[in-house]
Parts: sequence; structure tokens; C-alpha cells
Amino acid sequence: MSYPHSVPQPGPRPVPTPGGFRPGPPPSGAQPGGFRPGPPPAGAQAGFRPEAPPVYREPVERRIVEETGHPAVDAVLRSLANAAQLAPAEQIAAYEAAHQVLQETLSGIEG
Repeated sequence: MSYPHSVPQPGPRPVPTPGGFRPGPPPSGAQPGGFRPGPPPAGAQAGFRPEAPPVYREPVERRIVEETGHPAVDAVLRSLANAAQLAPAEQIAAYEAAHQVLQETLSGIEG
């Protein structure tokens, strides 16, 4: 078998050389200590951190619009308020009718 399922060989195991690992000399022309970045460019803010995303806040006052000033839209709003009192199967038909009226109204406005 092969690694990782190899069978250990009998006898002594190899040991690391005394003193541990020692890297070779740095390449010619390299400065001791390796790369060191220069100062930030002029005008850069030290410790700059981007702002946190804005926190969504609920409006102080929430209200349901009952009148828009457009007769067809106002009628749809009244029908939706009435649909809440219907059985679920009947609500679907009321919402589809309201959707149809709103589409027709919008297409009439866009002309």
C-alpha cells in the first residue's frame, strides 16, 4: 500500500538534524528584514474604516391609505378592505379582480 496507509517499517526512525531547520541565505540584493511598506500616501486617513450600512427604521406613523383621489383606485381599496371579511377562496377572486382593475387603470393613465 501507499501513503497514508503504508505499514511502518521496522527499525529506527530518522531524526531531524541537530539545530533544526535553517533557511538558506537571502537572495542577493535583498535587505535584511524583508519587505517593509512605505508611509501611506499624502491625504490618506490613518485607521480609515468604512461606514456601517444604514439601519432600517420603521416610520414613526404607519397608516393605511384609504383615499387616493382617483375614483377607480379608491373603489379597489374599498373592495380590498371588504375582501378581508370573505372566506379565503372568495378572497382570491376579489384580489384578482382588484389586480385587473388596477392594471386597466394604470394602462389608461400611461395612455
